Amino acid sequence: MSTLGWIIASGLAMSAIALVGMVTVFLSPQRLQRILLPLVAFAAGTLLGGAFLHMLPASIVGGAPVERVFLWTLAGFAVFFGLEQFLHWHHSHRPMEHGEKRPLTYLILVADGLHNFLGGLAVAAAFVADTRLGISTWLAAAAHEVPQELGDFGVLVLGGWSRRSALLFNILSALTFLLGGLVAYWTSARMDVAFLLPFAAGNFIYIAASDLIPEVKHNHGVRANMLHFAAFVAGVALLFVVRRLLEP
Repeated sequence: MSTLGWIIASGLAMSAIALVGMVTVFLSPQRLQRILLPLVAFAAGTLLGGAFLHMLPASIVGGAPVERVFLWTLAGFAVFFGLEQFLHWHHSHRPMEHGEKRPLTYLILVADGLHNFLGGLAVAAAFVADTRLGISTWLAAAAHEVPQELGDFGVLVLGGWSRRSALLFNILSALTFLLGGLVAYWTSARMDVAFLLPFAAGNFIYIAASDLIPEVKHNHGVRANMLHFAAFVAGVALLFVVRRLLEP
């Protein structure tokens, strides 16, 4: 498959993940939380594994000056910190109480669209650099999307949206991932997009450290904490195994 084919396929597959949000309709808040928090911990592990085991090493091996790699990583971290500060963007993965309304549902969709667009840029840049790197970067991003979509769909429905509208707009927001991928692909023919790899690594590190880990680091009991830590380690281990399997 061509690089463009991989980018289009990965973008459509990422958009399809938005459909997972429908599961929230059939689950009680208690059961949803039992599912979500281990998934959040797993996603944090995959994001950090993708950043430290795939994207940053690939940037350094690719010949970029180490100082520049880490400057772009810091830039990626800072950009997402800025998004959260100025857009008040925070993906809460905790089920909301019945009847609670969230006034920022539109802002959540806008922020999700921007987040997905940046993710598409990053994954496409990885595919441009190497197909194996693109696959591992997509896996890390996809693992994060599952708990995010579960949480966001529930927020929209409980915030006054119909299930059909919530699903439609979640999918439209997810399609910006494909748009970002196409932009990165077309741009790569005119300029070097290698800087997007460490930039995206900074995004991944910020999301894991600031958005996901705080959701599960609180005391939920010894058994739950052990489960969350095991899920986190499993996420890192998955990206380590993927690295080994995709090595030439």
